[in-house]
Amino acid sequence: MSNKPWIVDDELWARIEPLLPAWPERSPGPRPVDDRRCLQGILFVLYTGITWQQLPLELGFGSGQTCWRRLGRWQQAGVFEALHRILLAELNAAGLIDWTRACVDAPRAREKGGEATGPSPVDRRKTGSKHHLISDGGGIPFHVITTAANVNDVTQTLALVGVPPVAGRVGHPRKRPDALLGDKGYDSNPNRRELRKRRILPVISRKGAPDILGLGKLRYVVEQTFAQLHQFKRLAVRRERRLDLHNAFVSLACALICWRRLNNPPS
Repeated sequence: MSNKPWIVDDELWARIEPLLPAWPERSPGPRPVDDRRCLQGILFVLYTGITWQQLPLELGFGSGQTCWRRLGRWQQAGVFEALHRILLAELNAAGLIDWTRACVDAPRAREKGGEATGPSPVDRRKTGSKHHLISDGGGIPFHVITTAANVNDVTQTLALVGVPPVAGRVGHPRKRPDALLGDKGYDSNPNRRELRKRRILPVISRKGAPDILGLGKLRYVVEQTFAQLHQFKRLAVRRERRLDLHNAFVSLACALICWRRLNNPPS
């Protein structure tokens, strides 16, 4: 990775630029800051975790307020989710997605407050939010849901398994793994029945019983994905009070993880 990972190279920009909403030809006011520079300002905040007000003007990315507004505009247009889908399709076309199993997990993310927050199950005096993540068998992120910290993991199982269709191969886009791996936090007989109905094999440890032998060795990939996700300092400690802007950062981070995997596939 470059020592300046917020710099957008030409290959990545070629995938992002067509997704961006066009500016009106005769919009009032001064000419808007170049989209590519604004994106690099957004990435600078995502990687470093600084506040929008601290974004240095000398970097040439525009003001923090400008980048913040552009982030909201692009999120409303579905840019980051679309980018994530495109890169998943490219990974699928390259045979880099492991559909034999998917893994789910949900460690709590620290945050300052805002939408989708609630009392921490560990410390009721503090509010928090939680990222619920589903990845493929190799740790590629499919989908992330942000909820309050006191939302039980098991309640998000079926929502996570509803993976948006992934293209890239001949035939219908793929949208379900063969099996779902989860720890005891996902123990639910109704969910098991629903997963089987969807032709997904539930491999989930039961509460009060020993863990399924070898399950941890297969599930470690989702923990690695969380480690990658929270290397983006703006996600390690949530600062966005607006849930839509936080989700914009999450989708962008997932897309960047996919981009890295596409350029550095496992040997």
